Amino acid sequence: MASPVLTLDQLRRYAVARSLFAPTTLPKALQRLGFVQADPLRAPARAQDLTLRHRVAGYRVGDLESRYPQMPIEEDFFVNYGFVRRDLHHLMHPRTARIVWSAARMKQAQEVLAFVREAGVVRPAQVDAHFDHGRVVNWFGGNSKASTQLLEGMHYRGLLRVVRRESGQRLYAVREHEPNGLGPNAIMDALVDVIVAKYAPLPAASLGQLVGLLAGGVPQWRQHRQAMLQRARLRLPTADVDGTTWFWPKDENPASRRHGVEDRVRLLAPFDPVVWDRRRFEQLWGWAYRFEAYTPAAKRVRGHYAMPLLWRDQVIGWANVSAKSGVLTPDVGFVSTAPKDKAFAAALDDELHRMSVFLRLNDA
Repeated sequence: MASPVLTLDQLRRYAVARSLFAPTTLPKALQRLGFVQADPLRAPARAQDLTLRHRVAGYRVGDLESRYPQMPIEEDFFVNYGFVRRDLHHLMHPRTARIVWSAARMKQAQEVLAFVREAGVVRPAQVDAHFDHGRVVNWFGGNSKASTQLLEGMHYRGLLRVVRRESGQRLYAVREHEPNGLGPNAIMDALVDVIVAKYAPLPAASLGQLVGLLAGGVPQWRQHRQAMLQRARLRLPTADVDGTTWFWPKDENPASRRHGVEDRVRLLAPFDPVVWDRRRFEQLWGWAYRFEAYTPAAKRVRGHYAMPLLWRDQVIGWANVSAKSGVLTPDVGFVSTAPKDKAFAAALDDELHRMSVFLRLNDA
């Protein structure tokens, strides 16, 4: 099949329209997204909430966390950490972690597993109080409780699942293994399809990057990644635009006139699917966006938690948003200058109002 002739403008409109679909219910949005990246920073809300507010009708901050126990999703690692559809979660397990446990560590894990099975649901403090595993050096050089680290390792391996969170703390229960009957190739092709469906259109280099990141979700099949990437390149629709090869899901048409442009402003989380791929961002919008929350304040260019500002199908700036004493305070910047038309000013006001409602600032 011949590759379609596309322009960068068509790819940009397609990228925006397919990701920012008409708001729906939370279950339907999660089903369509496949997974939602999580981040603990609240500036002004967690990334998962900022992502879902554009895609779920009537969404309010904290809705995902409060409804999580009733949803067919799991906290887990995919290409990054977040909330994964349960059917995808099953495909990735049993997971063999990169770090092999010693016999003593394995014995501890089996003892903790028996304790959790008997208790039903546990907090890390309960496990620590019962076993007194002591403290260990964590990945960033500090000290943490050995029980907490052990629980996190058991969760990653699929021995435990996160039942819910209380005040941000994970509560664990035993995860029962459910065989899926599929081989590695079928599983990895299915996982790649979820990646492409979420981040399309994807430059070839970004597709390769995301396949590489799958090593975190399915480390037991790292050796299959190159073959999986080759299969994806052969079976996915593709086109060369301005010297870059792009991929997207089957049965979609990036040139379709249905990919219209709304007179709407949206403030996007740094991890929103529209802007997550920094390589694609620069190709589609012509400037480099960087997440600066962990950059020293003196070296920041756009701010601690600058959210890209999407106007129609163009990312023309950013905003740092804070809420103090129930009042939303935006600090907006532009790549060049602010649009002069009244439609933009009205659309920006509408987006700030939606943000206030989302943050529950208007709740009496």
